[in-house]
Amino acid sequence: MAKPLVLVTRRIPEPALAYLARRCRVRLHAPDRPMTRAELRSQIRDVDGLLCTPVDRIDRWILRAAPRLRGIANCAVGVDNLDLEEARRLGLPVSNTPGVLSAATADLTWALILAVLRRVVEGDRLIRAGGFPGWSPTFHLGHSLQGKTLGILGMGRIGREVARRATAFSMQTIYWSRTRLPGRVGASGPRYRPLRRLLAASDVLTIHLPGGPSTRGLLGARELALLKPGAVLINTARGEIVVESALVAALRSGKLFGAGLDVYPHEPRVPRPLLAMPNVVLLPHIGSATVETRQAMAMMAAVNLVDMLDGRKPPNPVRLSPRR
Repeated sequence: MAKPLVLVTRRIPEPALAYLARRCRVRLHAPDRPMTRAELRSQIRDVDGLLCTPVDRIDRWILRAAPRLRGIANCAVGVDNLDLEEARRLGLPVSNTPGVLSAATADLTWALILAVLRRVVEGDRLIRAGGFPGWSPTFHLGHSLQGKTLGILGMGRIGREVARRATAFSMQTIYWSRTRLPGRVGASGPRYRPLRRLLAASDVLTIHLPGGPSTRGLLGARELALLKPGAVLINTARGEIVVESALVAALRSGKLFGAGLDVYPHEPRVPRPLLAMPNVVLLPHIGSATVETRQAMAMMAAVNLVDMLDGRKPPNPVRLSPRR
């Protein structure tokens, strides 16, 4: 019997490709760019399996062009790029890559927190421009972390990793999540606070919620106004969670000391006002971008896909709830 044919929408680390090639026929989109919608619809027509990335929008229009499809492996923890309702209707199993990227994303979150509060990027630019006037007691002051309150939006795997690291900086930690966890998160972990109370208490607000309709625009002008004067906002989750115009206004007014962003609502486009602000640290969606993490993600996605094609439940299935 012929091996199943799988479409891989973007080049992934070689060990995962080799694993797939031993078990499947692989159709790889080799150019280092996302597939266009037309390319995706054309290339998916005769495949048995799909390994896709967060930038691939796999909606009803795409899925209905793939009558042979038997499984979708998303090389990401988030699944807001997939039409899960249509996948459920078609009886298609879906998998993701949870857990493996939590530590890397938490590390990057803390890199952004420190970069904004200690004005690291501003200092680097100053040195490179020849503007360092020499040491002074009041020169280039930032803010300390000790004794400050860290507000965590979303206490999933990544949120918990961020909270664990907060203890090293002697911060008070609180959290809000769509699902409240029983008790505290760990012996000395963050306490739950309703959203408005959390916003009002946070010196640093960091976002770790999934994307999708339930969180889109969660933080608008009214919510950002509740933050402490001089607070810092960090987003390594999904850009659409924060209303971009409201964030720009809060930064321009001085309400926020700064922001650290790894994600944007309309990637790869970044608004010009943010590009012009020296107190905003901007990164190109690299939360999971370590060699070790991306290799592990790709291999997890490959194993998930092969198991689905072999008729087994994948190690990391996405629950496809029936419409209520």
